[in-house]
Amino acid sequence: MTLSILILVAAMVSIQTGATLAKRMFVAVGPEGAAALRLAFASLILVAIWRPWRGALNGRQIRAVVAYGLALGAMNLLFYRSLQTLPLGLAVTFEFAGPLCLAAATSRRGLDLAWVALAGAGIFLLLWLGRKGGNIDPKGAAFAFAAGGCWAFYILFGQRAGAVMPAGRASALGMVVAGLLVIPVGALHVGPRLFDPALLPFAIGVAVLSSALPYGLEMVAMQRMPTRTFGVLMSLEPAIAALSGLALLGEQLGPWQWAGLVCVMAASFGAAVTTRADAPEPILVD
Repeated sequence: MTLSILILVAAMVSIQTGATLAKRMFVAVGPEGAAALRLAFASLILVAIWRPWRGALNGRQIRAVVAYGLALGAMNLLFYRSLQTLPLGLAVTFEFAGPLCLAAATSRRGLDLAWVALAGAGIFLLLWLGRKGGNIDPKGAAFAFAAGGCWAFYILFGQRAGAVMPAGRASALGMVVAGLLVIPVGALHVGPRLFDPALLPFAIGVAVLSSALPYGLEMVAMQRMPTRTFGVLMSLEPAIAALSGLALLGEQLGPWQWAGLVCVMAASFGAAVTTRADAPEPILVD
């Protein structure tokens, strides 16, 4: 179990390190270009690994994977837009609101509503009291919340896609659909700079750190630990994002912002701990 925990933590650190690297690319290609490059190379990597072209798809599978991929692409694009004006830790914290609201919407238990209320209190601390830190941009927060909404749809559509085809094939095809959605947006905003060979090492690094490597690590961890334990550990992600932003980008949060972040983490932790044993397994952002 200890090894599995270390593997999952490594996956979360990899994702957030990839996000900091992507943020450094904004100067050259903006968030749209960074998202396009990430999805383009992540698609190539996952297609090479899973070879999803083997075997025809029926209508149900096509609809499922298209919905999954569109949610994935929109989530990535909106999240990167939020990073343009928000510290990484705050963007990830706001994004967590999506899955928590989904948990409340699909549950009839009052306890789940209590966790959402706790997350709401944390967001209040971030938006109202945390604004004194001087780095809460309303537009960036709106993009992060929208990314969280897409995360909720990503979970729903991902579960449907995983039910009608192998998970690896669904992930690879979904990433291709996401790329087809976002790459034209990136090309429209950036133009020929998107194809600058100097960006190639950074783009591959973001794709590996944010998608290929953590995806593989998470799959290994999920096979070795209970779903509830997996969900509990994932509640650490906002803190890991904040620490990554501090260490690699110099992004500092104020005391109220840390307090709000902790509230959202506690809500995520509580929701995972009190999840019913028969609840569906979460599908987490890569």
